[in-house]
Amino acid sequence: MSMHKKTLLLIAGVVLMLSGSAQAQSIIDHYGFGKQATDQDIARYFSIPPSGRGLPAGSGTAKAGATVFADNCAICHGDKLEGNPAKGIGGDKLLGGRGSLATKTPVKTVESYWPYATTLFDYIKRAMPFSAPGSLTDDQVYSVVAYILAEGKVIKLTEVMNAQTLPKVAMPNKDGFIPDSRPELELYH
Repeated sequence: MSMHKKTLLLIAGVVLMLSGSAQAQSIIDHYGFGKQATDQDIARYFSIPPSGRGLPAGSGTAKAGATVFADNCAICHGDKLEGNPAKGIGGDKLLGGRGSLATKTPVKTVESYWPYATTLFDYIKRAMPFSAPGSLTDDQVYSVVAYILAEGKVIKLTEVMNAQTLPKVAMPNKDGFIPDSRPELELYH
């Protein structure tokens, strides 16, 4: 089944779920396809907000993250998180750049730009590694996040990252964005 069809079926399932289970089953029976979306199905399409709501169980350390990073990330991001400028396989630099965003030569990295540590988890979980997005376990993602944050001196090397500790990490650029007053922002609190 194509990704487009799967997406349509999932959207149909979400609509059905939101419209009530009896009505949802009636519509599924009428059209002969689809299923009611589970919470797990829906979670794949929503980001982890700064509060950490939706973070999975599991945990990770910088020590474990160093191994996961070496095996899955270094090919694109470099052994020392310095980035790889090679066309086609290169990855962004992940460290450095603090204080550079307001200069003529800003360096956007996890350390200098990202305001929330939960965004790092969410991005790695969904999009990395580039060759196999979503293939890392939750423990591996927590570990890689801990490694990147520890190497950037955002957290201590000994800190454990999990659903309780990750949202409490104070990123260096946490106050570097202007709050968005549009109503949809309330969805993320």
